[in-house]
Amino acid sequence: MTTTLLLIGILVAVFVGYNIGGATTGPAFGPAVGADAISKTLAGGLMTVFFFVGAWTIGRRVVDTLGRELVTDPGVFTLESSVGVLFFIGVALFIGNFFGVPASTSMTAVGSIAGLGLAAGELNWAVMGEIAIWWIVSPFIGFWVSLIIGRYFYASLNRRIAMERSEGPLFEVDRSGTVPTPTLSDTTNVREAGGVVMVIVIGCLMAYSSGTSNIANAVAPLVGSGELEMNPAIIIGCFAVGIGTFTIARRTLETMGNELTELPLTAAIITATVSATLVIFLSVIGIPASFVIIATMSIIGLGWGRATRPVTVGDAVRGEESAPVSVGALSDDREGEELPPIGEEAEPERIPKASDLFDPATTARVVLMQNVVPAIATVGAYLTFQLVPIFGL
Repeated sequence: MTTTLLLIGILVAVFVGYNIGGATTGPAFGPAVGADAISKTLAGGLMTVFFFVGAWTIGRRVVDTLGRELVTDPGVFTLESSVGVLFFIGVALFIGNFFGVPASTSMTAVGSIAGLGLAAGELNWAVMGEIAIWWIVSPFIGFWVSLIIGRYFYASLNRRIAMERSEGPLFEVDRSGTVPTPTLSDTTNVREAGGVVMVIVIGCLMAYSSGTSNIANAVAPLVGSGELEMNPAIIIGCFAVGIGTFTIARRTLETMGNELTELPLTAAIITATVSATLVIFLSVIGIPASFVIIATMSIIGLGWGRATRPVTVGDAVRGEESAPVSVGALSDDREGEELPPIGEEAEPERIPKASDLFDPATTARVVLMQNVVPAIATVGAYLTFQLVPIFGL
């Protein structure tokens, strides 16, 4: 019976990992795919490799937090309850992926385990409080760091990074020799190639940060139950994530690459770097983080910082000038763009609306699902563990 339950638990963990791959590949490689820099298949391969590296190095710390510290008695992670927790994580994430929205896997996993802890009366409120505090603080850190970059450093960074993406392939393969050699196509210059490569590198960094935080969401309950060792659990989880990156992730890649936002290259690099760095930091201290929420706040902060450039800090403090509120100030970067100094007005046509950056309908769908998916997992887990006698809590 135990062997059968463990097999069921592993299968459910694979289902969760599959959906994690679908939910996290879009935020990492959506910009690169949307810019036709890489194919969806290559995005899936890069996501799988760097997710594994992050999971194997730092991710085990987050596994310990969810599997052994979030509940006061790890004994509540029986095989039956572990299967139940993983089931609710997987179903909730599948709902998000079905609608093409990359849900917060960390919030969903913590919600499911918290539902178990509440039902059993074993929730570690100190650890839960620490996680909740960081969930509140980290998006604001991302917001303010990005705001400062947007206001004071974006213009100089943009002069070095921004480029116009030419039509046609980035590389061509020279097959005249014994070994095929990739070369820049006739329509591609060195600046453009460097910018595109940078976007891909940032995507790999994001995939690594996802592995450090999200591997726990697939395997922590089984590791906490003591029925599965850490190393084989990580391998199984990463294998399942890889399956998701090559299949269901195609929908979230479409959403994040083409529908939700069309960030210029400089903005995409800044927000991705800030977000991934924060997630890696939180993973090091054992906190499961929501990359999507941090990234969203970083985008808003960067846009706000750029939009307030025409207003000096002194004028803003004295109330003599009102700061524009449009985050659409990110949406009109051009290669070689020269912005006016801080406190000087930009040309009126250079201050676009927020809708120039975000598609309102898609943004509303993403925001709604980011809240609905973790709520489904938390409430469903609590009611099930509280009312269904098979779990024996």
